[in-house]
Amino acid sequence: MRLAEAWRVAVDALRANRLRSVLTMLGVVIGVAAVVALVAIGTGTKRQIEQQVEGLGSNLLLVVPGRLEAGAAPTASTLTMDDVDAVTRVVGDRDRVAVTISSGETVRAGSRSAFASMQGVLETTPTVFVRKLERGSYLTRTDVSTGRRVAVLGAGVASSLFGDRDPIGRQVTIGGVRFRVIGTFERLGQSLGVDRDSEVHVPVTAAQRLLGTDRIDGLAIRAPDRERIGALGAAVVAALSDRHPETDFSAVTQEQILGVLGDILGVLTGVLASIAGISLLVGGVGVSNIMLVSVRERTKEIGLRKAVGARPRDIGVQFLLEAVLLTTLGGVLGMALGISAALLVDRLSPVPAAITWWSLTLAFGVSAAVGIVFGVVPAQRAGKLDPVVALRTE
Repeated sequence: MRLAEAWRVAVDALRANRLRSVLTMLGVVIGVAAVVALVAIGTGTKRQIEQQVEGLGSNLLLVVPGRLEAGAAPTASTLTMDDVDAVTRVVGDRDRVAVTISSGETVRAGSRSAFASMQGVLETTPTVFVRKLERGSYLTRTDVSTGRRVAVLGAGVASSLFGDRDPIGRQVTIGGVRFRVIGTFERLGQSLGVDRDSEVHVPVTAAQRLLGTDRIDGLAIRAPDRERIGALGAAVVAALSDRHPETDFSAVTQEQILGVLGDILGVLTGVLASIAGISLLVGGVGVSNIMLVSVRERTKEIGLRKAVGARPRDIGVQFLLEAVLLTTLGGVLGMALGISAALLVDRLSPVPAAITWWSLTLAFGVSAAVGIVFGVVPAQRAGKLDPVVALRTE
């Protein structure tokens, strides 16, 4: 039997049992759609996090007390502004060094209030990180050196406290202390799970006075270029270790953060795809069962074809093609459903999704392979039927 003739016979056989064919394909359709949609969600989430990390700035080096490794206990910060001066000497440019001391505080303006993350910072923050103002101005070096009580509000805080009114020049109360608003940030939204619009930046010296401490939580440094970031991190850690021999310090780059997050999200995406792939396995079992039933129902047909000269291989190829056709068509429908679901999730929910060519290729290839693997046994059984026995079967 020619291959084209075998395809025609396979299509006619599936048309003769449309409902059964559709129900058989359903498991494959659901499995392929689940693989495509879940891989798209995992990939979209990974890309979004990468964009957020890269959006913080370029060539960033984060220095914190303690060791950044699994199982390491958190370390209380012993850093002070004197350490910032020592790090500045290593870096050679104060504009490349930023610090932070943070605390959750209730910010009030008249009868309105909002809970915000108060960040005590240097005037260099917009230079080190990418952070744009919507109106007003940012902190100055004089503000930091004198501990002036001025504040720059995140877009969410400004909206909660002042609505449509211009907050510049108005007073807000943080921790019972009044600050004058000198600027507001552009709306930024969520970044790495943190609402950047709920921040309030004040001079680090004013924040230390408000919190009754002289510590800072960590340092951020913008390296001149990517090639020197490793050497700069080692030099900064060495300088801080000389000043605080009892404390360990860690310097981590954006690439290292992205590498760790990428590995975690890659494993998560693989797990999700594997779980979805189980439904493909179930769909394959269904295909095999239905094809075995089909062989039994069409025993007389098989016997008649063998009686007029059909070889066992011809019969086997016909039934194998029917199984492959079922799973391939199911794979195509599943890809269309998975792409539609991923696009719907990306548009109507905060969960990002990104379609990748390799997930489509993998899903389609697996669905076709399922048809081949689970169609072999029914095809072999059909090919081995004795024509005399088959013709006498009721």
